[in-house]
Amino acid sequence: MSKGLETVEKRSVTVKVASWSAAHPWRAIVGWFVFVALCLGASAAVGTNSATTEDYRVGKAGKAEAIATEGGLQRRPVEQIVIDSPSGRLDVSAARAAAADATARMEKLQEVDRVEKPVLSRDGKVLMVQVVMAGEELAARKKVGPLVEQTEAVQQAHPGVRVQETGGPSMSKGLDQQRSDDLAFSEMLTLPVTVITLMIAFGSVIAAGVPVLLALSSIAAAMGLSGLASHLLPDAGVGNNIILLIGLAVGVDYSLFYLKRDREERAKAGGRLGSQAVVELAAATAGRAVVISGFAVIVSTATLYLATDVIFSSIATGAIIVVLVAMASSLTVLPALLAKLGARAERRAARRAAHGKRTRDHGGTSRTWNALLRPATRRPGVTLLVSVLIMLGLAAPALDLKLSVLGRDTFSREIPAVQTYDRLTAAFPEMLVQHQVVVRADADRSPQVVKAVEDLRRRAQADPLFAKDAAFKLTSSGDRRITSLMLSVPSKPSSPQALQSLDRVRDDYLPATVGKVPGAEAYVTGDIARDVDYLDHQNAKLPLVVGFLLLVTFAVTVLAFRSVVIGVIGTVLNLLSVASAFGLLVLVFQGQWAESILDFHSTGAIGARVPLFLFVILFGLSMDYQVFVVSRIKEAAMRGLDTRRAVLEGIGNSAGVVTSAAVVMVTVFASFVFLTLVEMKQMGFVLAAAVLLDAFIVRIMILPSVLTLLGNATWWPSRRMRTAQSKQTGAAVSEGATPYRMRESGRV
Repeated sequence: MSKGLETVEKRSVTVKVASWSAAHPWRAIVGWFVFVALCLGASAAVGTNSATTEDYRVGKAGKAEAIATEGGLQRRPVEQIVIDSPSGRLDVSAARAAAADATARMEKLQEVDRVEKPVLSRDGKVLMVQVVMAGEELAARKKVGPLVEQTEAVQQAHPGVRVQETGGPSMSKGLDQQRSDDLAFSEMLTLPVTVITLMIAFGSVIAAGVPVLLALSSIAAAMGLSGLASHLLPDAGVGNNIILLIGLAVGVDYSLFYLKRDREERAKAGGRLGSQAVVELAAATAGRAVVISGFAVIVSTATLYLATDVIFSSIATGAIIVVLVAMASSLTVLPALLAKLGARAERRAARRAAHGKRTRDHGGTSRTWNALLRPATRRPGVTLLVSVLIMLGLAAPALDLKLSVLGRDTFSREIPAVQTYDRLTAAFPEMLVQHQVVVRADADRSPQVVKAVEDLRRRAQADPLFAKDAAFKLTSSGDRRITSLMLSVPSKPSSPQALQSLDRVRDDYLPATVGKVPGAEAYVTGDIARDVDYLDHQNAKLPLVVGFLLLVTFAVTVLAFRSVVIGVIGTVLNLLSVASAFGLLVLVFQGQWAESILDFHSTGAIGARVPLFLFVILFGLSMDYQVFVVSRIKEAAMRGLDTRRAVLEGIGNSAGVVTSAAVVMVTVFASFVFLTLVEMKQMGFVLAAAVLLDAFIVRIMILPSVLTLLGNATWWPSRRMRTAQSKQTGAAVSEGATPYRMRESGRV
């Protein structure tokens, strides 16, 4: 490195921070862990602000819920106590005694608003007691515990019948517990594999432990900060999952790249520089790359806010916070740790030298990677064509992508409340789907509204799509301005009949009845209506999010590398990588052939939130590899190497650490395939597949092929790069070397 360049780099913030940290290692290390403790302590003190039902309102269903709430007619959280007999024959008198006991117990609980009268199924095999909980629908899962305890007490008091509880709150609570157990399993699986991978990469237990330690501490700090952030943007309950998923991946990545560069600089110095100076050299290159990479991930993830959805906003907040914290740990405490490790390594190297042993070389390009890169640098046109065709072939199934909101049909049947729900809906099929029609009009229009709603009810009862014998409940608010009608549909939520019944109400019955009342507003809500409106809302926002994502990633790449060509290449390659991963997602999860392999039940569709989430996250993670690989190529080119040699050196020097990072990421993401929730399986599978494709096809085959074909045009319009390249060409010509001989002399 020239003195001028060294002076410029030393003035950068990353170098100044690293220099201070390396000079005061214990202050930096203690300060970092104090910061982590303060984040966790502050979060515990203020708590987490969870999203409410109101935060989830979208579309016409959201308007219906707002109007119903205005009149006190909103849907309440409801639990059902199911009393039956495992043998099939129910002792009705024993069942009614158990129901009376359950009613008396539930009415004493402050979490209960009221208890409905017991209802016997048509076949006489199931007695149901419906318990309406107090408070809002979304918060009920945190308050359902006392109800479940009383149901268990009733079971013990009445052993002659089976008494179990189900409902939205208890199923959600069971789902939360299952998600927690799944994440614990994921951690048990990923941490050992990560440590082993890093030990292979660095040959040292201590060196392997540093990235893991920083990643885990970054995750802890980010979880604390996300609790504070929830008071600005409410937490939808997925923030910590995302922090764990992204934090372990990028936290280890950033430490890996920094640690790799530190070892290279230490090997080049050969003991002539102290630990602090080596850390500063690493900070000038790897530190800058970490900042650019982290900024790219943050900017791309921030586009999720454009979806104006509480879940995506929660995902974006968690991802942004953990990336920021991971960047901070890599730029502050990591140099301190490297300085301490460096001093230890120097002493060990001195002892090895004294015994005549050779010190391990951490730089250069291995023969293996030269062989892997040879097709792209020797036959770039053919390699590019074949690689792109493979990626496009993998992407083709994505054209058949179908989306649906995954609900109770996809819940794990291992959850006791879900098993009870299946028995309940088998006995009372009208409870499978319910539409709530909400009408608002002036009080003096109340007679007309009631008459129109009664007409709508008669039409629905005569329609085979709706339950004929169900009591379609009609209620009105105290001021008679708002009227509500519940319609029951005996079909599974994911069935075509359920969707058709919603269309029938919205498109046919409402216009023909309530629509004729002057000044009346009428909307429909319910689980199906919410799902349909959510999909419509997301599809409407998708072009905005994707368009802005492409724009900002292109802009960040151009600013980072001062090259429009690199910006275009990066954006196109990211699109190709994402499309291929989506193709694999459709191929595996929309069909049934992989059900037994991955242990899931295919609904013939992909979770509605999965594609948008993955599109944004994959773009961010792809930028990780792109920044680190292209940075190394650019460094080589700035030293005057022609593009082909720069590609060989840049990718070869970074190949080992990129491969290690890819293995860590794939391990983290692939562990989610073994979880129970279908959406988590889909996310984990696609993320793992995309990282593999990106690391081993895009970065080894396609990227070097494109750069080799473009040559010096790769860096357009960078004047600095053209100057470096022209100097190299001039020097070569003055020595009598032809361009062809220059390229040949660059073969490794």
